[in-house]
Amino acid sequence: MQRLALVRHGETDGESSVRYHGSTDVALSDAGRAQMRAARRRLPDQGFDLAIASPLQRSWQATRILFPHAPIEIVEELREIDFGEWEGLTAEEIAAQDPPGFRHWQERSDDFAFPGGEHRAAFRARVSRGLARVAARGLHSVVGALHHGVIRAIAEELTGERWEGGPIALGAGVLLRRDPKGGWTCRELGAR
Repeated sequence: MQRLALVRHGETDGESSVRYHGSTDVALSDAGRAQMRAARRRLPDQGFDLAIASPLQRSWQATRILFPHAPIEIVEELREIDFGEWEGLTAEEIAAQDPPGFRHWQERSDDFAFPGGEHRAAFRARVSRGLARVAARGLHSVVGALHHGVIRAIAEELTGERWEGGPIALGAGVLLRRDPKGGWTCRELGAR
């Protein structure tokens, strides 16, 4: 794999712009579908060999809008992290209900586990397995509409650097390219 374009899915019926849905399966809203149409116009013009999505409908619906005629491969391991008891809550609600847990989460420590949900290290390992499965296909260019945490985990794994950018906006994403020496570069694809 030489090129990987990953776009964060659009707004959902469950307000993904402010709520942490994680493993909860919510559909794109009308605004989210419009965000995906706008994202399609920002993607590089060169063709992609494969479109990927997670099994969550907001991901595959968004990928279908990005590439309406391409077959989509559902990659189970690329679903968003399970926020457990925090599913569906806003950051403010989490901070109010569980101040110590919220602070620990914000430290971005690999030893963090969401209460009743997934451990951060297990999530990263799962995403890594999914990425390896896609890469093993030997294709040149891959595109997909995925989830914020998944995109960050992939960018960090490929570049070997911690994600220092801010949150990835709905409909925005990253373009990852392999350089001639085998390393990866990451450029943000902003939302407009």
